[in-house]
Amino acid sequence: MRAEGARLYRDLPWRRTREPYIIWLSEVMLQQTQVPRVEGYLPRWLDRFPSVEALAAAPVADVLELWQGMGYNRRALALREAAGQIVSRFDGVFPHDTAELVSLPGIGPATAQGIRAFAFDLPGVYLETNVRTVFLHHFFPDVPGVPDRELIPLIEQTCPAAPEGALGRDSVPDELHAVPQDALDTPRSWYYALLDYGAYLKKTIPNPSRRSAGHVRQSRFEGSRRQKRAEVVRLLLAARDEGLPGLAFDDVRARLDAFEATAGRDPVAVDEVEAILTALAREGFCAESDGVWAIA
Repeated sequence: MRAEGARLYRDLPWRRTREPYIIWLSEVMLQQTQVPRVEGYLPRWLDRFPSVEALAAAPVADVLELWQGMGYNRRALALREAAGQIVSRFDGVFPHDTAELVSLPGIGPATAQGIRAFAFDLPGVYLETNVRTVFLHHFFPDVPGVPDRELIPLIEQTCPAAPEGALGRDSVPDELHAVPQDALDTPRSWYYALLDYGAYLKKTIPNPSRRSAGHVRQSRFEGSRRQKRAEVVRLLLAARDEGLPGLAFDDVRARLDAFEATAGRDPVAVDEVEAILTALAREGFCAESDGVWAIA
């Protein structure tokens, strides 16, 4: 597996750094988003929000506006909320402890272990979809419904130990940053190898990750409630760009119906628009004041 990872190594922008902020962003952005899109998008994000402090201080509307086109707006809100906690709870210093990482909004076990491995070179079970693909392919060929509990011990046993002096970019000599990551037997290089080999397997054979017990086929986006939510957020951002204080409920509904009509779909029921706005407000996307809805 290590040899295949070295042969298939992808020189991606977030692999040229050990800065936890950038690695965290890449881990979150790559969730349900293709690599080429993240490659083009991450530099724009860093231009606008170059540090965790800048992101923590940014208005919700600015964060959501820049996020448009990436999908799953909740990720953008979670990034901003987590940045605020990193500043307030950890004085702006990115934590490396697993429990501290998963206590932050939007950071689950896989994201936490990705940050630990790629920013701090610390071992752990990084059970990402491409990693899962490799272990299913090699250890469970043709076995359906494999639970993650069967994979975790194998991943744990094969992950290299942390190199001496690991725990952050400041402990790593500068000259190592230019060395291809697959040349070093570390958690960082090992997981990069697994990611690249897993991506290759998905393109060349029937996707082994579909044989995972936890595999869920992504629901259709077109016409879904999720698409309507995303469109309402976009409409409220557009109203802000138009210089409007927000949109009245009837305006939100009319604009949403116009969007649906362009796709040949029926108007949205009043109670569904109400439910979408209520849910978005509860989650921190928008707020209502004097009958006007606006981005929070």
